[in-house]
Amino acid sequence: MSRKSILDSIIDIGVVPVVRTGSADSAVRAVEAVFQGGIRAAEITMTVPGALRALEKVADEFGDKITLGAGTVLDPETARVCMLAGAQFLVTPVLSLKTIEMAKRYSKVITAGALTPTEVLAAWDAGADIVKIFPCGAMGGPKYIRALKALFPEIEMIPTGGVTLETTAEFLKAGACAVAVGGDLIDSKNLEKGHFEVFVERARYFLAEVAKARGK
Repeated sequence: MSRKSILDSIIDIGVVPVVRTGSADSAVRAVEAVFQGGIRAAEITMTVPGALRALEKVADEFGDKITLGAGTVLDPETARVCMLAGAQFLVTPVLSLKTIEMAKRYSKVITAGALTPTEVLAAWDAGADIVKIFPCGAMGGPKYIRALKALFPEIEMIPTGGVTLETTAEFLKAGACAVAVGGDLIDSKNLEKGHFEVFVERARYFLAEVAKARGK
């Protein structure tokens, strides 16, 4: 996939599941579940034991059918091995200029973490395709996105932290290009019990909220 098609896919889908599990196998199964529920994107965090193996397995299984990302990428070295493992986009929790540079070198999409207006603009100026606003919930949620978009209407933003089924539509209406959702979609309790069918159903609910927010 080209960089533009990766970016367009993330925005079109509107919701990116953040897959943070206790093993590579459970991460793959969680991705399979949200895919079955209709969400054609997923972000596997580097905090998952064997995360690179999970990326490789999902990339092999789904190919271009899914827009696959690597999350909690802290440095350019990790970014490079994630891309080689099949990640099409990278997500950083903080502003790392060298990681942005690495993503650009390989023509991959980079969602760079930021919080303050200064950081948001610095990330955008450095070449981030999307700026991840984290922790957004602690700063007022949709109201904070609306305030930032008033300053920077041209900057694409994805909120993380505080995104729930109830707030998804609010975030999108406030100007977010998509939302990233973790525990409210893929929670530890159902992971431990192996209830992956719950994630299939939740994925459908989140997509319905995206459609509602966009008037579809």
